[in-house]
Amino acid sequence: MTTTETVLVEVSRHIAATPEQVFDAWLEPDQARRWLFATEGGVMERCEIDARVGGSFRIDERRDGELAEHFGTYVEIDRPRRLVFDFGTSFEATPTRITVTIVADGDGALLTLLHEGVWPDWSEKTRQGWTMVIERLARTVEQA
Repeated sequence: MTTTETVLVEVSRHIAATPEQVFDAWLEPDQARRWLFATEGGVMERCEIDARVGGSFRIDERRDGELAEHFGTYVEIDRPRRLVFDFGTSFEATPTRITVTIVADGDGALLTLLHEGVWPDWSEKTRQGWTMVIERLARTVEQA
């Protein structure tokens, strides 16, 4: 019997910016292209965001000659508290669910990202990837 059990990956970080600034960075293409799925040495080729429930996004970056495609559909948009989207990539097209919550936290915001549907063998790599993405988000909004 084959198992299709998946796990939940959670990443949290305090960001020294308002919840509104953190939330908006997810949905504004000019900001998102600077951090969302961006890597050192990568070249951002596309960052299209239709920021509405049922809308979609497409973010493509060229990395060492390979095109890394990231795409999804927005399920819930509740500014500045909660963003939910179904997510796929050129590496794994089976959609998974991402839930981002943002709450005021002292002098900034606490962001918590939950990634549902992760294969157990990929949980640590997924956690590392989202940690890097959120670190870039923090640097982007904290410099604004």
